[in-house]
Amino acid sequence: MASAAKNPEVAGVLLAAGGGRRLGGRPKALLEHRGRPLVEHAVRSLRDGGCGPLHVVLGAAADEVRARADLTGCTVAVNPDWEEGMGSSLRLGLAALGAGDTDAALVLLVDQPGIGAEAVARVRLAYRSRASLAAASYGGERGHPVLFGADRWADIAAGAVGDRGARAYLREHRDAITLVECSDVAEAYDIDTSRDLRHLE
Repeated sequence: MASAAKNPEVAGVLLAAGGGRRLGGRPKALLEHRGRPLVEHAVRSLRDGGCGPLHVVLGAAADEVRARADLTGCTVAVNPDWEEGMGSSLRLGLAALGAGDTDAALVLLVDQPGIGAEAVARVRLAYRSRASLAAASYGGERGHPVLFGADRWADIAAGAVGDRGARAYLREHRDAITLVECSDVAEAYDIDTSRDLRHLE
């Protein structure tokens, strides 16, 4: 088993299934940023932030994403129920980790390109045990990425319905969350509407 204290195995889980409904149906994973699809930037942030193994959950236009994006070294799962919302993708991502030696999952969203490897690394370092619960914060407000110790996965998956993801679980367990301030190294904006596209280069 992986050592909980010395060198925990923290898997990176990238949720990249969204269809970009408010972007006119443009899948978020394929939006271009600095000449490459957003999904590649997010994978690099997880990898450079020290996460591994890497799991990517696709949904909308999954075949096109596989064809256009370099997901080398990632385990890819396709969520057939992606239209139900983020909850189904989170459940699939956690299930893909199985019950092996992975101590925690660090979850990142594909539509937040302002969150890079430095924020990932900080939250990853908040791991203490398989019961760990940690999240990046921005000016004291909880955001992404979020780290879930393996002992919490079953309860998180059970409550991950609709588009809430782990929101309800995190609210119920807010006193257990280690907040890791990241506003000096990351920006937590989302790419949700056409106006948000100004953040992409």
